[in-house]
Amino acid sequence: MNREETAVHDHRKLGRELGLFDTDPLIGAGLPYWPPAGAAVRHALEEYVRTAEQRAGYRHVYSPVLGKRELYELSGHWAHYSDDMFPPMRLGGEQVVLRPSLCPHHALIYRSRSRSYRELPLRLAELGGMYRSELSGVLGGLTRVRAITLNDAHVFCTPDQVAAEARAALEMIRRAYRALGITPTRYRLSLPGPGGKYVAAPEKWERSVALLIEVLDASGLPYEAAEGEAAFYGPKIDVQVTDGSGRESTLSTVQVDFHQPEQFDLHYIGADGAEHRPVMVHRSIIGSVERAVAHLVEQHGGALPAWLAPVQLVVLPVSDAEAPHAEAFARRCAERGLRVEVARADRGSLGARIRTARLVPYQAVIGAREAAAGRVALRLRDGRRIDPGPIDDALARIGALVDARTTGLWEDATERAA
Repeated sequence: MNREETAVHDHRKLGRELGLFDTDPLIGAGLPYWPPAGAAVRHALEEYVRTAEQRAGYRHVYSPVLGKRELYELSGHWAHYSDDMFPPMRLGGEQVVLRPSLCPHHALIYRSRSRSYRELPLRLAELGGMYRSELSGVLGGLTRVRAITLNDAHVFCTPDQVAAEARAALEMIRRAYRALGITPTRYRLSLPGPGGKYVAAPEKWERSVALLIEVLDASGLPYEAAEGEAAFYGPKIDVQVTDGSGRESTLSTVQVDFHQPEQFDLHYIGADGAEHRPVMVHRSIIGSVERAVAHLVEQHGGALPAWLAPVQLVVLPVSDAEAPHAEAFARRCAERGLRVEVARADRGSLGARIRTARLVPYQAVIGAREAAAGRVALRLRDGRRIDPGPIDDALARIGALVDARTTGLWEDATERAA
């Protein structure tokens, strides 16, 4: 990608032009809002994640974005991460904090009742809000924000289940990237480094690192080790992506954590009737929704895969005479579950309307002949034209491709992003 293309595809500019997100001084820096087009993209992305997790045996939860200061003192965030947290708020005689991560809440959900080894692995997932006190100078678009929606999950498992769960999480990430059209730059084994604020537990670090190396080797993935990039409680597998300007960032992670199960005194009853300590596998398929959307906008130049596009099909009546037929066709699209708009003839010439809708995956042109015959002529975003055909056939083909969540526009719908 050359410098001009990079400027055009910068999500901070293109995302606003497409109506995906914006900011307002009265809301504050690093706190973007999502207009209808952006909300549609978010909804599609979040539904993909929830469905993938449900099929993989995850159980979804909700937890508050606030917690008492004592919660984060117990988890270790207060000692190791407080510089990135918002100051506590006084509530009566207590102090509450906007959470910097979801894992402490999930640990409390796990320990809310007695657990048996027969329940493990217990996979808890949440698309939840969290907050980071980022300095104003590093904020930018959707990549560095203060309010984050994280696709987070924590697997509570026995020690001998850790490697299999981490491998399964990596495979979920790879499937998601195929569906989204994302190409990872590299896989990074993130290790502690000198001078960092890390939990002092050498034996646990050695076990965690050994497990992640086993996972990476078994997955056949090339990776690079990087010191100083670990979480304060354990090492990570980070999936790195690069934007058009060559800036690298972490999108997805898999982490092994022996620390928090001990801090929260988590147990399960083993086959021997005794108490045993579970291990936590932290895992995020797409990382934060904000950063994922930013990367997708830049990688695809705004031409998102059809299943993710804010408008999937635009209907273009050639003249006002075809407007009733266009509206009727749009209603049928909406009933099929497609996100559809009608670009009426009073918006300009047909050519101008086609150019305006250049990033929409499907353009349905309805002229006098198509209206009289109950047919539709399709133009695809990549320039291909599909001969006029029955409306039912067109909707079935598009619907199947969208349901399959592929990156293609007119290929066989059975070629799923599996």
